[in-house]
Amino acid sequence: MTEVQPYVEIQTPQGVEDELVTEELILNLGPQHPSTHGVLRLVLRLHGERIVECLPVMGYLHRGLEKIYENRTYEGGIRYADQADYVAVMLNEWAYALATEACAEIEVPRRAEFLRTIVGELSRASAHLVWLGTYLLDLGATTPILWCFRDREQILDMFEEICGSRFNHNYYRPGGLLYDFPPGLLSKLERFIDRWEKNIDEYRELIEGNEIFLERTVGIGVFDSKTAIAYGIGGPMLRATGVPHDLRVDRPYSIYPELKSMKPVTAQDGDAFSRYQVRLGEMKLVVALVRECLDKLPGGPVRARVGHVFKAKPNEVYFPIEGAKGEIGYYMISKGGPNPFRAKMRGASFCNLQLLPTLLRGRLVADAIAILGSIDIVLGEVDR
Repeated sequence: MTEVQPYVEIQTPQGVEDELVTEELILNLGPQHPSTHGVLRLVLRLHGERIVECLPVMGYLHRGLEKIYENRTYEGGIRYADQADYVAVMLNEWAYALATEACAEIEVPRRAEFLRTIVGELSRASAHLVWLGTYLLDLGATTPILWCFRDREQILDMFEEICGSRFNHNYYRPGGLLYDFPPGLLSKLERFIDRWEKNIDEYRELIEGNEIFLERTVGIGVFDSKTAIAYGIGGPMLRATGVPHDLRVDRPYSIYPELKSMKPVTAQDGDAFSRYQVRLGEMKLVVALVRECLDKLPGGPVRARVGHVFKAKPNEVYFPIEGAKGEIGYYMISKGGPNPFRAKMRGASFCNLQLLPTLLRGRLVADAIAILGSIDIVLGEVDR
């Protein structure tokens, strides 16, 4: 396994006159730069075009979500989970709902579990489509973002039918879901899955045959599994180093133990290209999981009767799920009231971003864009 690129000590060439020696330059990349994927500021210390040091500066988007959770009822707080990873909203809501249900000991109806899994996996697909399109745009390609957003729009259309909103869904509830699927949506979903499966193959054909993409991703931003584990990194970032760790399998929740298609997608090289391979493979996995859920979908209610305001017993829980970018977890302490006494969210993007300064040392400025984009961060989940 290839190790992390070592720190590159810049040496002044012998025999070069002092006035011709390149001086170090401090470059602020962002927070307004589109390739930082949000309001992130990277303070780069450069020697020529080579990065000597990188300091990520966060906090431009901080909104105090965790304190808001503590001042809302369990049911009222779930709407604010949408503001964390705002391209994978359903997965944030699912993690919050599961933590609340563990805290309050609420049982979820079986049909709701299947529908939760379907919309959660579609939300994962939507997040990966945003990543793929914007990442290729970072690297200079324009066609993939048009294709990816074409397919993502169809997912958002279905979300709008389900809950009335395309972006801030507020669909999950402690004990189940807000509504059942509307009439006709299941057949529409089946048709979309059939079309999208073929489109994924088109993504691969278009992208992997491009020598510029391969030049900018193969062997770029390499780290091994030992480094990933030391930094607390999970999700596609970890699985791209060959570790088949997936919370849907290793700490199963909901109906994932019943789904035979659920097999972690991995790659071996730990570089930007491997991270691309994992996320594209997970799109195919979403297709298989949604199909299996549709085949096994039972009838019945979609929400337990717990009321809009309920009190949890004194309790302390942490519940993680497999998000689009890694482990999303909610830690809650209840003292018996209608809202959590303490609430803390673990965001995968925050943990993954820690590795960036190590990956950028000794690389070119152009590589900074390719490496940062391959990590797939959302600043709402970093700052919270």
